[in-house]
Amino acid sequence: MIEAPGNVGGRTYHRGMCRNITTLRGLEPAATPDEIEAAARQYVRKVSGVQSLSDATREPFEAAVAEITEITRRLLTELPARRQPPATVPPLRRPEVQARIAAKAAKSQAS
Repeated sequence: MIEAPGNVGGRTYHRGMCRNITTLRGLEPAATPDEIEAAARQYVRKVSGVQSLSDATREPFEAAVAEITEITRRLLTELPARRQPPATVPPLRRPEVQARIAAKAAKSQAS
């Protein structure tokens, strides 16, 4: 259920899940540790407003990611099975994202 929109900084937001965070419950095969961490990292980026890490933000940011990753893993383990799979494919399973990750890895290995 989406509640009435709120207004923050001149922008209207609906009180639903951030559209960039993909539903991980009910995936076949089950969500991987990398997918769970990616969702946690996106959540921490969103709520903290930190997009690139500095010496001042790295430690609390990474601690929050680790904690939320563990909480999410536990939640996914403890929830009952879904009746239907999620409507969207997680980014780490999309071919275009896999190609981008592979290209970035190849570029860093060539350097």
